Amino acid sequence: MASAKSSWSEENFSCSICLDVFNSPVTTPCGHNFCRICLTKFWDEQAKYKCPVCNEHFPTRPDPRVNTLLSELAAQFRTTVRVEEQPFVEPAVVPCDVCTGTQLKAVKSCLVCFTSYCHTHLDPHHRAAGLKKHRLVEPMDRLEDRMCKKHDRLLELFCRTEQVCVCQFCTEGDYRSHPVVPLKEEYEVKMAQLGKIEAELPQMIQERKLKIKEIKATVERSKSDAEREIADGGQVLTALIGCVEKCRDDLKQTVKERLKSTEKQAEDLIKELEQEIEDLTNRSLQVKPLSHTKDHLHFLQAFRSLKDPPPTRDWTTEEVRPPSYVGTLRRSLDQLEETLNMEMKKLSDDELKRVQQYEVDVTLDPDTAHPQLILSEDGKQVQYGGVRKKLLTNPKRFNRYTCVLTRQCFSSGRFYFEVQVKDKTEWCLGVARESIDRKGCIIFSPKTGYWTLYFKKDTLLFGEDPDIRPRAELQKVGVFVDYDEGLVSFYDVQARVHIYSAAGCNFREPLYPLLSPGDHRVGANFAPLIISPVNQTD
Repeated sequence: MASAKSSWSEENFSCSICLDVFNSPVTTPCGHNFCRICLTKFWDEQAKYKCPVCNEHFPTRPDPRVNTLLSELAAQFRTTVRVEEQPFVEPAVVPCDVCTGTQLKAVKSCLVCFTSYCHTHLDPHHRAAGLKKHRLVEPMDRLEDRMCKKHDRLLELFCRTEQVCVCQFCTEGDYRSHPVVPLKEEYEVKMAQLGKIEAELPQMIQERKLKIKEIKATVERSKSDAEREIADGGQVLTALIGCVEKCRDDLKQTVKERLKSTEKQAEDLIKELEQEIEDLTNRSLQVKPLSHTKDHLHFLQAFRSLKDPPPTRDWTTEEVRPPSYVGTLRRSLDQLEETLNMEMKKLSDDELKRVQQYEVDVTLDPDTAHPQLILSEDGKQVQYGGVRKKLLTNPKRFNRYTCVLTRQCFSSGRFYFEVQVKDKTEWCLGVARESIDRKGCIIFSPKTGYWTLYFKKDTLLFGEDPDIRPRAELQKVGVFVDYDEGLVSFYDVQARVHIYSAAGCNFREPLYPLLSPGDHRVGANFAPLIISPVNQTD
C-alpha cells in the first residue's frame, strides 16, 4: 500500500457527489463510483435514473452493489494518507469527536451538534445547507457541560451571587437582579485568589513542620528533665534502706507518668499536624494544575471545590508544656525529713536554681494600691506611709488591707519573682486571682482566690494551714508558680531552702503577684518590700 499512498491522491478516492472520501462505495452500470447513501439520495430526487457524472440514462433503477476493492482502498487511504496530512491531537488540544482510531485535532466545535470536528469532518458544515446554519465556535471540549441545561445556550456569564455560570437567557429570568460578569473577568478574579492560596500553602506547611520540630524539641527537653530528676532522686533515696527504696520507686512512677502524659500529648499533636500537612499537600497538588488552566469554565467550576480550605487549627498558641517536677521529690521525702535534712538542703538548692530560671519582670500597679501605701517611681518598692491619700474611687483599688498588685498577670506557664523582706515585722506575699474582692474585710485563702504567705513576727501562715516555722530570719522570699500544674511554692532565698508549697490549686483566671508591707502596728515595720532581680549566688 506504500505505492498506492504515493501514487494516488484524495481525488481518486472521493465521491463526486459529497466530495468526501468514499463511504461504502458502489459502482453504476456505466462504471462510475459513488457513496451508496449519496447515489441513493440522488436517484430518490430524480424522475429518470441517470449517472451523476456522464448523464447516461438507465431504463430502470439499477441496484448497484458495493465495490469491495474500492471500499478497502478508501479505508486504507483514510488511515494512511489523510492522517499524515493533518496534525494529530496533542495534550491540551481538543480532539475530533468523529475520528476513529487516531484522533485528529479539532478546528471547530458545533454548538448544535455538540461535536468537535477536524478539517475533514467539518466539510459537511460548509457544504450542506442545513448544516451551514449551525453555530461554529473555536474548539471546546466537553461541549455538553458548556451549555445551559435550561436554555440550551452557551454558558458565557458568571453570577456572583449564586457563584454559578449562566447563559444570556438566564440573566433575563431567574438571575435578572443578580450581578453577572463575563467568564473571563471572573476567571481573572478567581485566578488571583488561587494565586494567593497557592502562595500561602507552602508557608502553612512549613509552619506546621516547624511546630513539629518545636514539639519534638520540647519532648527531648522533657526527657532530659525527667532523667535528671530521676537521677537526683535516686542519689538521695539510695542512701536509705527500706522506705527509701519505696520513695524512689514512687518518685520514678510519678515522673514517668508525667513524662508519658507529655509524650502522649506531643504524639497526638504531631499526628494532627502530620494529617494537616497531608491535607494541605493534597490541596497543593489540586491547586497547582488548576492554577495553569486557561479554560474559564472548567476553572470556575473546579474552583468551587477549592473555595473552603481544609479545616486547620491555629497552631500559633499550641505548645507542649514540659511537666513540672518541682517539689516532686520533696513531697515524697516529707516522712523522712529528719533523716534527709542534709540531702533536702542540697535538693532545695538545686530546685531553687531551676525555678529561678522562670524569673519574670514585674512592676507594681498604683491603681490597685491601698491609699496609705507609697510606691517607688520604678514600681519595684512599696511601704506603708501611715497617711491616707485622697484618691479617686477605683474598683481595682484595695480600700481596707494594705495590698497592691502588679501590672502584669499570668494565665499559663511558669513564673518566678523574688521580694526582699529584710527588717520587716509583717508582710504578705503571693498571687491572687483577677476577680478577687478588694473591698472591706478579706479572708486570704485559696478559696477566695488568694495564694499568699503571711508573716507576722515569728509566725508564717498560708491560708488555713497550721503555722510554718522559718528556719532563720527571712531576708528574701522567692515565689514560684506553675499555672498549668496548679502549684505555688515559696523559698527562703538566703538559706536556699524550700518554705512551703500548695499543690492542686485551681487558678481558672489570670494571676497577679500580690505584695502587702503591713502597717506600723506590729513593731517598727517601716522597711519597704522590694521586688529584687534574681541572683543565683545569693
